[in-house]
Amino acid sequence: MEGNGSLPPRLTLPVGDRDHTQGPAGAPITLVEYGDYQCPYCRQVYHTVRELQEVLGDRLQYVYRHLPISTVHPYAQLAAEAAEAAGAQGKFWEMHEALFEHDELDEASLIQYAADIGLDADQFRRDLAEHRYAGKVEEDFRSGIRSGVNGTPTFFVNGERYDGAWDLESLLETVEKPLGMRVRLLAQVFTSMAAAGGIVLLLCTLVALIWANSPWSDGYFHLWEMTLGFSAGRFSLARHLLEWVNDGLMVIFFVVVGLEIKREVTVGELASPRRAALPIAGAVGGMVLPAAIYTAFNAGGPGAAGWGIPMATDIAFTLGILTVLGRRVPLALRVFFTALAIADDLGAVLVIALFYNAGISWFSLGVGLTIFLALLGLNRARVYSALPYGLLGIGLWLAFLQSGIHPSIAGVLLAVTIPTRSPPNIRGLLAQTVALLNQVELQSAGQSPMDGHRQATLQTLETITDRMQSPAQHLERALQPWSTYLILPLFALANAGVALVGDGTLGLLNPAGLGIILGLVLGKPLGISLFSWAAVRLGLAEKPGGLGWGQFFSASCLAGIGFTISLFFASTAFDDLEMQAAAKLAILVASMLASVIGSLLLAFTSPGFRETTPMGSP
Repeated sequence: MEGNGSLPPRLTLPVGDRDHTQGPAGAPITLVEYGDYQCPYCRQVYHTVRELQEVLGDRLQYVYRHLPISTVHPYAQLAAEAAEAAGAQGKFWEMHEALFEHDELDEASLIQYAADIGLDADQFRRDLAEHRYAGKVEEDFRSGIRSGVNGTPTFFVNGERYDGAWDLESLLETVEKPLGMRVRLLAQVFTSMAAAGGIVLLLCTLVALIWANSPWSDGYFHLWEMTLGFSAGRFSLARHLLEWVNDGLMVIFFVVVGLEIKREVTVGELASPRRAALPIAGAVGGMVLPAAIYTAFNAGGPGAAGWGIPMATDIAFTLGILTVLGRRVPLALRVFFTALAIADDLGAVLVIALFYNAGISWFSLGVGLTIFLALLGLNRARVYSALPYGLLGIGLWLAFLQSGIHPSIAGVLLAVTIPTRSPPNIRGLLAQTVALLNQVELQSAGQSPMDGHRQATLQTLETITDRMQSPAQHLERALQPWSTYLILPLFALANAGVALVGDGTLGLLNPAGLGIILGLVLGKPLGISLFSWAAVRLGLAEKPGGLGWGQFFSASCLAGIGFTISLFFASTAFDDLEMQAAAKLAILVASMLASVIGSLLLAFTSPGFRETTPMGSP
């Protein structure tokens, strides 16, 4: 599934002799600020930085760099040059203080500040008139853009961008890092890695394989065959633990899949026909050709039902490898494969719904469709509370569980009904936030009662924050960690335990095993590349700039990592346990081959790639 983002941006230009610093160079904490002298937020946080310096003393080295946003603040560039001109005369910090302590930043005011701090006024005037230090300011600006600065002020603590609160206590907690903070940061760093989900999946897969082939293998299989259930009056429901994972927990995974599909179709890479054409064409090719290869080996045989197994792509592993390869892989390629994976997921959902179902109970299906219509009614009525959707979602799952259609479809249908909202009025919300914060400042000064008003203000701020995201976005963010770090690992632990010796390995040579391996390792990259190439040649789509077809094909090999959904298809397509085990082993082998081949080819076809900033600098 979709990746989990990337590590926090880091400072690309190390602190050196060109910088203006306060505090010892060997201090354990280095705080770099990119600021704008006309930015009101920089002016407010200036006092917080002063307090932080007083508290930490020699433990802190503070560095100020310029990022004047001239399109919004017309005097910011000249003020930054004035600070550098003062620095040339040994009084950068005196001018820095004057610029933040006074509101007027026109040229006459700057000359007055220069006189007040004892600068050579004539030299200062010449420096400003000739823009002698504009280049130094531009260097700071470019280094900020390359480091991921997207506004002012932006702070970097020991080289890593700080995105937390700007109050003194939050900054102190970050720079001093008590034990609890360190544990939390380690967790955040791991979960922010695009490869993190793949790492957890891989570990659980290895545990399942080792356990299933150890002297304690009986315990592994008995665990997942254990029956669990409940009853309420005349209604009872009992399933093996494996079925609870595959038919229960995996429904939550498919809710996340449905929310991702909905997001990409409404506002993402699949939102416009032109942008969607290439990933959709690639996804179709990556499903059709592997299924055709598998069918060529298994038509009319006992493995014929498994044609859907080699159609899937596991984006957690694929994006994880693309991330490990780092700057060798262009961002456009990662974006394309994320969109392709979403389109691939949509295709997998349709295949499950249309082809992988048992005898249909029309009564249960009718109940499920009635609940689905009720959910659509809640959406239409703009009901944004999660509770009614959750309760009806459980009913929808139970109905599909009894209908003969795989209950994973219930998760996707539930996701479709979760409401989105029109984009908020950012200016209005910003004005309201500023007004609320001004009220808090008045309350702190004792001009109004504290507790009741402050609590109401905080609740309003929470409401404003919630308005910035739709209920669908909130739910996706809430469920994504559970899906990535609990449900999928449990699914791998329950399904990846297959025998690697004896009759189990012979399954690789039977038609089903060969169809899966060749479908994933050859069919996937050939299908994606050929269909994408055809879409570009026919003028239906555009290939991302800077990408060669060799690099495109190399990355397409990674799409042969079919792990999660392929295992899901195997457990759904085959009732025979030996066929399931053979198919799962073939999936593991094919995924390993695809990862190795794709990584080597991608490293070979893009040896010197480096991303550039919007400014055009590496």
